[in-house]
Amino acid sequence: MEMLCKYFSALLASLCGLLCPIAPLISAAMAFIIVDFITGVVASRAVAKREGREWWIESRKAWRTVLKGGFVAIAIVMMWVIDHAILEFMHLNLANLFTGFVCGVELWSFLENATTISGSPLFEWLGRWVKRRVGKEVGDE
Repeated sequence: MEMLCKYFSALLASLCGLLCPIAPLISAAMAFIIVDFITGVVASRAVAKREGREWWIESRKAWRTVLKGGFVAIAIVMMWVIDHAILEFMHLNLANLFTGFVCGVELWSFLENATTISGSPLFEWLGRWVKRRVGKEVGDE
């Protein structure tokens, strides 16, 4: 049993060493997801309060956020492996691009939540600006 524990510890340490360079990417994506989740909960409560109805947290929606975080982390790892083990000669930076995309989507959602919570025209304007900017960059306009 002791030998099995040593092999497992070595495997875990090797995996951590392999993924150490992308820890900032995963941390940034998780931070954006968590901020969006928290502001989403506060926005949901604000809407319920305005409408005069009872408010509660649905565990199903919270678990969806946990799953999203897990899938985002796995996708970042997979793209980093493609970048550095398979297509390293191309210098695509797929993990960075994907993390930027995830953070952008979460920022957009945060701005929507901030608009719902505060009703501030500033957040409405920022949300429309981000939507136009993303549309222009992607070529949807």
